[in-house]
Amino acid sequence: MPSILRYRRAAAVLFALLALAAPRTLPAADKRPIAETDLFKFVWTADPRISPDGRQVVYVRVTVNEKKEGYDTALWIVPADGSSPARPFTSGPHDASPRWSPDGSRIAFVRAPEKDKEKEGPQIHLISTRGGEAVALTGLPKGAANPVWSPDGRTIAFESTANEKDLKKWRAQKEKEAKETKDKSAKDEKGEKSDEDRESDVRVITRAVYRFNGGGYGDTSRPDHIWSVAVPEDGAKALEPKQLTSGELNEGDPVWSPDGTLLYFGSIRLKEPYYEAPQGSLFVIPAVGGEPRQVYKFNGQADDYSLSPDGRWVAQTGFINPDKPRSYEETDLFVIGTAAGSEPRNLTASYDGEINEGIGSDQHPPRGGSPTPIVWSRDGRSLYVNTSEQGRANLARIDVATGAIHPLTHGDQEVVSYSVSADGSRIALVLSTPTVLDDLYSLDTASGKLTLIVRPNQELFSHLELTPPEEITYKSFDGKEIHAFVQKPADFDPKKKYPLILNIHGGPHSAYGYTFFHEMQWMAAKGYVVIYPNPRGSSQYGEDFGNVIQYEFPGDDAKDLLAGVDEMVKRGVADPKRLGVTGGSGGGILTNWIVTQTDRFAAAAAQRSIASWSDFWYTADFSQFRFGWFRGAPWEDPQDFARRSPITYAGKITTPLMLIEGEADYRTPPGAGGEQMFRALKYLKKPVVMVRFPGESHELSRSGQPWHRIERLRHILAWMDKYLQGKKTDAYDVP
Repeated sequence: MPSILRYRRAAAVLFALLALAAPRTLPAADKRPIAETDLFKFVWTADPRISPDGRQVVYVRVTVNEKKEGYDTALWIVPADGSSPARPFTSGPHDASPRWSPDGSRIAFVRAPEKDKEKEGPQIHLISTRGGEAVALTGLPKGAANPVWSPDGRTIAFESTANEKDLKKWRAQKEKEAKETKDKSAKDEKGEKSDEDRESDVRVITRAVYRFNGGGYGDTSRPDHIWSVAVPEDGAKALEPKQLTSGELNEGDPVWSPDGTLLYFGSIRLKEPYYEAPQGSLFVIPAVGGEPRQVYKFNGQADDYSLSPDGRWVAQTGFINPDKPRSYEETDLFVIGTAAGSEPRNLTASYDGEINEGIGSDQHPPRGGSPTPIVWSRDGRSLYVNTSEQGRANLARIDVATGAIHPLTHGDQEVVSYSVSADGSRIALVLSTPTVLDDLYSLDTASGKLTLIVRPNQELFSHLELTPPEEITYKSFDGKEIHAFVQKPADFDPKKKYPLILNIHGGPHSAYGYTFFHEMQWMAAKGYVVIYPNPRGSSQYGEDFGNVIQYEFPGDDAKDLLAGVDEMVKRGVADPKRLGVTGGSGGGILTNWIVTQTDRFAAAAAQRSIASWSDFWYTADFSQFRFGWFRGAPWEDPQDFARRSPITYAGKITTPLMLIEGEADYRTPPGAGGEQMFRALKYLKKPVVMVRFPGESHELSRSGQPWHRIERLRHILAWMDKYLQGKKTDAYDVP
């Protein structure tokens, strides 16, 4: 692998602009360390949408709610030139997905109901950009989502899961309300329901993938379908939506043809796709309804797609299936013709990075979404996308004819989300760095000028001691170069040796980088040096680097991590007697693994981890029927599953171990991870504690209930404090 540091960007222009736009900061003596409870005050900028004429930006402003038990979302609007402050545009508290009408006169958005009405589902609303109250455009049972305006602004396509039974009951209820019937039958008075009305809560499971992390159990009787609804004139009554597709399989992501006569959508035409290699298909249907026609079938994973201005081409992200399954596939950008028989052309085959993939962080907006769309230039010659490499994510323009990549932004940062004006002259984008959270900018694509228009956390961050991490590289056991970040306390003294925490990312095909990470900043503020490497297997370093751990995870990647700890000790930064390790998901299994391989760590905290690969294979929310991670099923190769499972070596553990579990985690179910490690170490009378979070999924650290996110941080640090710094606590003693 070529030297990592050669990928550093020349960012002088950007940093100069940021310095001009930065608020007046307090003297260092007047600042304070960041606190875990500062999470309650964070403001996130989600789903920025620039108006067709490029003059205004509407976005989703996300905050922790008053009870600190969830998140509020509302639409805010701001001039794209930053000439005046942002202002509230809708009242919230659960508004999202803003979409401008083609003429910029109205905005469609999705409003979710309050908790006591969640079963009704979110509905699409309309609001005039001149102001006024929002009005509901849909009222379908189970809700409506993903509104997409037709080119003439007269119709909105969207998605809904309402089925025939839902619609029958809904129409009957509407008729009843219209007649304003006052008398009720005896059954109604008793609150009884007929067998036809009653909906059973018993689940009959027939598919291997039947529940989803964060989404709960799937309902095959309610697949996603494409609908449309006419947009009424201001003040007119909304018309009933029209269902355009039907059947047993999911369809989604509608896109209008340039002339508005057709609707494209994506669908996998298999009931059980996990038995086969990915096959992404694009379909088209007349906008008035009719039979779908397949445009093409892509031999690989198809993610986002975008139709060219003339309707002749489709750009999409994804990968082509390799001859043999791999555990990691780099995301590329393809162009495919809409004419029959067109073959995909890979524009980024020689690019060792990811297209439209972000950087690992605990502070991406927890609600509201952060889209990174593929956007065609008006002349169809270029595509705007996000590119990620070596821990940096920046916008680029890619030439459709040659595949040449022209960076639009530069620097040690993450472009979290963005949108482009109709003529491509201006882009609204959200930027984060290790010391900045979700600033909103507009970018002039001709001049490259960035204009800061919203700095939502300016007041809070001006009072905090925040420092960027140090970027390092070091040699692993076999000479392979490893890229890492080191977060030090703001008052770091090079003459001292510090307690060190090794923080391991999940995935395992993910990457740390230059974005805001509350956890790292807070651990440093509490007196720790934190090293967070991107070991072999990480994304953004090329396909070979990512796939080297196939069938060997965990293994040499753990050695890469330990080499990073050795580097910190060698540099005189880390106290070798005060070492801690933590990580979540893929980082959780590596934490479990590392403490079975060495006794050098004084404390460990494995989060949403795996202990037994066999049990994970049987219970995770996605299937391992394709041979990307394993060569077969557990009974076909039991030695391999056992060889790579930390629970096999539990008897070797001497490190005090904390296990953090979300009780609604279907990605790494507790029974396949923390519960096993806890019971094994209790049997062995080793120091262990399990901390369980009711109702939390695999996303606990990123979008879980705010108080739970803070309690998670507190427990990790309390465990480290106890064993690395000798602080007394009886919270983890057996009562």
